[in-house]
Amino acid sequence: MEMKCEETHAPNSNWLYVMLPSKKTVRMPLVTRRLRDPDINPCLSESDASTRCLDENNYDKERCSTYFLKYKNCRRFWNSVMMQRRQNGVKPCMPTGSRKR
Repeated sequence: MEMKCEETHAPNSNWLYVMLPSKKTVRMPLVTRRLRDPDINPCLSESDASTRCLDENNYDKERCSTYFLKYKNCRRFWNSVMMQRRQNGVKPCMPTGSRKR
């Protein structure tokens, strides 16, 4: 399920105001918003899946080990892509979302 929301930047601030589909406005630091950006964090779906697994299994880490492994493999893969692109002088170091999938 993809969540759509409206964003508003506060002037001269490091905060981002996000209106969720429930019409509730949430104040979110820009650092957090960047981590939710698939162009910056290509393993967002794996991260969300592991968090969801923890929530559903009362934070029993043993039950979610496959999700953790998928996330770790994803991070390892994209880190190697980023390192290779840096070594070859390709900019940007991380490909955009349209080129990832």
